[in-house]
Parts: sequence; structure tokens; C-alpha cells
Amino acid sequence: MSVILDGKALAALRKDALRVQVLQSGLTVGLAVIQVGDNPASRVYVNHKIRACADVGMQSFKHHLPETTAQADVVALIQSLNQDPDVHGILVQLPLPSALDTDAVLAAIDPAKDVDGLHIQNAGRVFLGDTGGLVPCTPLGCMMLLDHYLADVPLRGKHAVVLGRSRLVGRPVASLLLQRDCTVTIAHSATQGLPALVGTADILVAAIGKPCFVPLLWMKEGAIVLDVGINRTDQGTLVGDVDFDGDTAKLCAYTPVPGGVGPMTVTCLLINTFKAAVALHGRTPD
Repeated sequence: MSVILDGKALAALRKDALRVQVLQSGLTVGLAVIQVGDNPASRVYVNHKIRACADVGMQSFKHHLPETTAQADVVALIQSLNQDPDVHGILVQLPLPSALDTDAVLAAIDPAKDVDGLHIQNAGRVFLGDTGGLVPCTPLGCMMLLDHYLADVPLRGKHAVVLGRSRLVGRPVASLLLQRDCTVTIAHSATQGLPALVGTADILVAAIGKPCFVPLLWMKEGAIVLDVGINRTDQGTLVGDVDFDGDTAKLCAYTPVPGGVGPMTVTCLLINTFKAAVALHGRTPD
């Protein structure tokens, strides 16, 4: 019988623990969230993050800018938040409007407040095997799910196949799995022989943004499947990148969609924000 990696349940446990940590720390922890434009999905995600802050006793500062906001104005806002002592974490909701340079916007964030872990300094630390800083939220959530539900299953030596090479998920989760001594293959849209490759995976991370793209038939007996995809169908239902239609008992473990990786992403954002606040308050004055 396969194990369901219940992200909703684990997120609730982690948020309960974090709420106590925030209270005991005596810190007033603040997260600033920037949304540019009126993307409906972004609006939902931003409001979810704002509510999550309140759930654990953190402050939130929402900045909703018009679609036509100039690059310089977005960067100026970030620079002001970098200097704001009440703000310990800064998150820019992606995707940004096409007129904006995403790399330049993310580079403007103080790495110490980059709670999404996407600044080149934080991304570089993860790539080099240093997870002491701010790790991207979704990959961190994936590893927490593995550690919580499969603590007795060694990752060392397992073949992990990562479908997707984005800076948000694919590349950093591959680095985290390498640090756990997995053998990692990154696949993408140009990869040939994908069904056979997926069939070799002891651990499959699906993060390509294509609904039900990977059928259960491709997967080997005893595989662990982390479905990062969140896709809305024409009927309005949420589905992942994996099609679990069939006998999931062949799998060792898998994440449901919704209720798997998604709740852990938001929880890890809160964990990173508290971590940043502790570090910032621990700094010695210049």
C-alpha cells in the first residue's frame, strides 16, 4: 500500500510549531508581498500568503502595483523595503508582466530578505551545497515531505528524475537531492525517450506545468512521486502534472493534488521569513 504524502497535514503541524516559535521569540516578523498587474492566479496566491502570515502571528505588507508600472518604480519599491526594519522578507509574486525584467527585479532584493530563495546569491549557495541560507520554498517543501513521511527510506543512491529545469523548482530540487546522495537526472521538453527515463526513477519530481502529462503506466514499481504541478482544467478542477488514474498501490509514496506540495510551499515561505527575521535581528550594527 502506498503512502500519501499529505502536505496539508504536515503544513498544519509546521505552522503550529512556527506560531509558537514566533510568539516565544518576541519578534514582530514582517513579510512584504509585491504583485504587479492583475493576474487572477497571482491574486489568489498573494491573498493566501497574506492569510497564512496572520495564521502564525506575522505581519504582512501587500503592495499591489498596476500592470503598467515601470521597472524603475518596482525596483525603487524593493529598495525601500530592503531598508525597512519592519520588513524581514520580500516576495515578488511571479510571473511579472512581460515588460518587466524578472532577473533584474529579483536581483534588487536584499539576499538576506529574499525569502523565495531566488536571488542569485541564495540560488548559488544551494547549488554549491550550502542550505544554511534561504532555500527556495517548493524544493524545501518537497524535502520536508520526504523526511517526514519516509524517514526510514534512505535516499542515498536512489535515482531521482526531475521533470522541469526552472529556477523555481527543477534546478534547486535537483541540487537538494544531490546533497542527499541521489543520482539525479534533469529532463525537460527536449529530452528524448521520456517514458523510458521516467521508468528508471526511484524518485520522480514532476514540475513541468502540463496537466496529467505523466501517466502512472510510465512509473516503476515502488517509485516515490512528488507532483509539483498545479493546473486548472477547463472544468475548473485542480490537477497535477501526473495522471494517477490506475493502481497507485504500485507506488511507494506520492503527493496528491491539491493538498500535497502546494501547502508546503506556503509554509516554507513562512519558515524562511522567520529565519530571515532571526538572522536580521542577530546582526551587529555596521
